[in-house]
Amino acid sequence: MWTIDKLINPAHAGKIYEKFYFIDGLEGSMMLLLGGVELIILTAFLIGLYKKFSYGFVLIIHAVSTLSSFKQYLTPFEGTNLLFFAAWPMLAACIALFLLRDEDVILTFCKLN
Repeated sequence: MWTIDKLINPAHAGKIYEKFYFIDGLEGSMMLLLGGVELIILTAFLIGLYKKFSYGFVLIIHAVSTLSSFKQYLTPFEGTNLLFFAAWPMLAACIALFLLRDEDVILTFCKLN
């Protein structure tokens, strides 16, 4: 969804980068470029291409996203902060999938690593 947000609403995605990653000025064409690159890599991830790279990318991006939300974990019952805790099991799944990427052969497009 965050990739689609970069492509459909780059201004909103830019605000997310400002708030959570402390990076200013990522709007417009830069956000569209980031979204396009992410979409290509996520497609490779979904079809099982270049697993070391694509699975690693998903793991790193999700880890950064999860860890950058540390303030929300300190106040879980304020607003919608409780929803941020759903990122932890997903991070564990990303780690497991990356570590077991060579065993992941069902429904993959290609056996390339």
